[in-house]
Amino acid sequence: MPSRDTSQRPSNRVLVLFGATGDLAKRKLFPGFYHLFRAGLMPEEFRIIGSGRHSPGSDDEFREIVHTALGEYGRMELDDSWRAFAQRLSFVVSDADDGGELADAIQAAEREIDAQGERLVYLSVPPGAMEPMVRMLGKTGIADNASLVVEKPFGHDVESARALNAALHDVLEEDSIYRIDHFLGKEAAQNILALRFANGILEPVWNRDHVAYVQIDVPEKIDIQGRASFYEETGAFRDMVVTHLMQILGIVALEPPSRIDAESLHVERTKVFQAIRPLDPARVVFGQYAGYRDSDGVAEDSQVETFAALEVWVDTWRWSGIPFYLRTGKAMAEGRRTVTIGFTEAPLRIFPGESPSDARPSELVFELSDDPQVRIEVQAKIPGPAFSLGHAALKLDVDEAFDGADGLEAYEKLLHDVMLRDRLLFTRSDQIERLWEVVQPVLEHRPQPEPYDQGSWGPKDALALPGANGWRLQAAENGA
Repeated sequence: MPSRDTSQRPSNRVLVLFGATGDLAKRKLFPGFYHLFRAGLMPEEFRIIGSGRHSPGSDDEFREIVHTALGEYGRMELDDSWRAFAQRLSFVVSDADDGGELADAIQAAEREIDAQGERLVYLSVPPGAMEPMVRMLGKTGIADNASLVVEKPFGHDVESARALNAALHDVLEEDSIYRIDHFLGKEAAQNILALRFANGILEPVWNRDHVAYVQIDVPEKIDIQGRASFYEETGAFRDMVVTHLMQILGIVALEPPSRIDAESLHVERTKVFQAIRPLDPARVVFGQYAGYRDSDGVAEDSQVETFAALEVWVDTWRWSGIPFYLRTGKAMAEGRRTVTIGFTEAPLRIFPGESPSDARPSELVFELSDDPQVRIEVQAKIPGPAFSLGHAALKLDVDEAFDGADGLEAYEKLLHDVMLRDRLLFTRSDQIERLWEVVQPVLEHRPQPEPYDQGSWGPKDALALPGANGWRLQAAENGA
C-alpha cells in the first residue's frame, strides 16, 4: 500500500496496550496498528509494549500471538513488512499492584527511539479493574505525558461513572483522556455529518417540520458467543444503548456547529444530551432470546436482557415532538447498523389508487457498515401504460463513488486520531454522566425481559413500539 501524506504521520512514541492478549487486542488493536503501519500512518519510530497479569512467555511467543491474530482478523495479507513490525513488539507483566517493571520498560523504549510524542496507553481491562489500574498509572508515572484510551463501559450508572471520571481526573487532564466508541470512528457515521452540513439539499429539511421519526437500529445476528460473564454483568442496554446508540443519536440530532472541530462538535453534542428527556420505562422493551439461559455461565433464572428497544425524546426546538426509536439485540434476524430518517408524507394524495397503506413514507437511510451506503427511499412511477406507483431508491455507494478509495477501519481511524491528539470523535466526561442520568429511570425500574425466538426481530411489544410504520428493517425485509 502506498504511503500517505507524511503530515498525517504522528511523532515518535511508545504505545502501551493493557489486555494485550485479550480478544479486543487480537481482533481490532493489533490489526489496526499493523494496517496503519502498512499505510505509513504510524510514527517513523515506535514501540508497542503489551502488558497484562499473565506473561505469554517470551517476546517471541507474544509476537507469534500477534502474528496469528493478524492472519485471522487482519484486512491485509501479511507480507515482508511483518518482520519490521514484529521487531517493535514486546511484552511486560504488570497489574494494579505492581507496574514498576513496565514503567522502566517504557522509559527505556522512549530513550531508544528518542520519543517526542505522548505515549499512548490503551486500557482494555474488566470494569472492576479500571479504577485500580488508573491509580497504578498515576503512582508509577506511566500516566505522565500520556494519552489514555479508555474502553467502555464507562461505569454502570451515574454514581460509578462519576467515580471513574474522578479517578481518571486524579491522574490526567480531561483533554488527555480518550473514551473510545468505535461507532463514531466509522466512515458512515462521519458521512452523516458530511452529507448533512456540506449539502444545501438536506439541512433545510432536517427538523420537526419535515421529519416524522428517526430510527437507530443495530440488530446483531450473532448470539453472545461465549461472553456470558460479561453479558450477565452488563446486558444489552448498558452495553449498546448507553454507549453506541446514544452516541449516534448525538450526531444525528446536533445543531450545526460553527466549524467541524473537536470543541465545536463537543459543545453541540453536549447540548443534545442535555436536551434528552429522561427515559420512560413504560416505553422501553427488554427481551431475552430463547436459549440464552442454556449458555455456559448464565444463571438458570437470569433476567439479563439480550435485547432493548426504546423511545427517546429530544426536547430542542429542532426535534420537539419527534420520536427517536432505538433498537439492538443479539440472535436477531439480521446483522445491520442502520439510521433511518423518516419524512412527513405529502399532504394530499393525488395519484389513482394511492392510499396511506401503499408504501412507507419517504426515508433517508444510512447504512453504518464497512461498505457505507446512503439511500433515499421514495415512490416513483412504475414503467408501463398505467400511472401506478412503486417503491424505489436513489443510492449512493461511497466506495463506488470514490473509486474504491481506501478508508480506515473504525479502530484504525480512532487510534490514529489519538496519536494526532484529534478529539473530534471521542466523548467527554460530562456527556457520559449526562447519558447515565437520562437512562437512570430504566435502571431503577427495569422492564421484565420478554422472550423472543432466535432469528426473529425481537419481542412482540418491541415490534409495536414505532407505531403504524413499524421498524424500517422489517418492512424492507417484507418488501414494503
